[in-house]
Amino acid sequence: MAELTRRRLLGGGAAALGAIGLGAAGIGCTTTRDENPHIVELHGTHQAGIETDPQAFASFVALDLRPGTDRRALIGVLKVWAQDAYRLTTGIAGLGDTEPELAEDPARLTVTVGFGPGVFGPAILDPAYAATSRPEWLRPLPTFGIDRLEDRWNGGDLLLQVCADDPVTLAHAVRTFTRTVRSQVSVRWVQRGFRHAPGTRPEGATMRNLMGQVDGTVNPGPGSPEFGSRVWNPGSPPWLAGGSSLVLRRIRMELDTWDELDRPARELTVGRALSTGAPLTGTAEHDDPDFDAVDRHGIPVIPPESHVARARPRNADEQFLRRGYNYDDGDGAGLLFAAYQADVDRQFVPVQQRLADHDALNPWITPIGSAVFVIPPGFGAGGYPGETLFES
Repeated sequence: MAELTRRRLLGGGAAALGAIGLGAAGIGCTTTRDENPHIVELHGTHQAGIETDPQAFASFVALDLRPGTDRRALIGVLKVWAQDAYRLTTGIAGLGDTEPELAEDPARLTVTVGFGPGVFGPAILDPAYAATSRPEWLRPLPTFGIDRLEDRWNGGDLLLQVCADDPVTLAHAVRTFTRTVRSQVSVRWVQRGFRHAPGTRPEGATMRNLMGQVDGTVNPGPGSPEFGSRVWNPGSPPWLAGGSSLVLRRIRMELDTWDELDRPARELTVGRALSTGAPLTGTAEHDDPDFDAVDRHGIPVIPPESHVARARPRNADEQFLRRGYNYDDGDGAGLLFAAYQADVDRQFVPVQQRLADHDALNPWITPIGSAVFVIPPGFGAGGYPGETLFES
């Protein structure tokens, strides 16, 4: 019956949805976040996995629509994902799960769905509707001089961002979400990342990347008005109200040559003390940098070409949420730089262009992958990601 349910969902049949009950009503699970701190609420105004405190492990999975996949079939895929996301994030095995024991600990699992440009193609949406519903910024980023992009890490029609505090929970969830929709979509790439394991750092401490730097110091605070205005789309286009965007950059680090720099040279390159993350003009990580300060010789304490100086916002629009993950695999080591913002062109691109033009850190970091996705708003029990696009 479980596999039949999946097939009927993928067909988009309303009768199938009524028969099994999409969401909490059809599952009979009453476990709540208050009862289990390892549960992150799936349903809401925004998709989970963005404002959520970052988990220790992440998998970013890009998928392509197979030829012949139309709007009805895609909606079926999204409904299957919504069903399984609810089950797995509450510690219940997915539909047709052959390893149900692996789902018992949700480990703060979150599932975030994104759309690439292919979702707005004529096989899915009427061209006239697509022209008004596709955000202008949903396209590959401009070419930056520092990029050495490899096709195997670029693009994608759909995105699954799956995060958890346990790698077994994460791996099982990714397999669940990909294995039973293979007739409609194919996996384009998978990028896996990690942060500090739970309990190894003080609560709220900023992560460190593999260069030893604190990474993500200047971020809008979750729940703040600043976060809301910088990360969540206000409704341009209207279906996207409460949604966001994701720019994912795979950045290879040249750790062997970075090791050749002494500590003072590293700190001047970054503009922060490596030990504390404090700006070179301060004593604590969250001190405001003083870019006008000079030493007794009149030389700026924070070099104007340092990473901190080049990355700092020039105006309020140039602020966005950074949620990075380290990677270290057979392809090398580096950072999966995930940036979330309401408008890619207005917020992300100016900062990235400035860094590409002249950042002292550039000799040791090379972007080798790049993808842009629109993140639909959240959904409720019985709903699915993207319903505001397909049913408006």
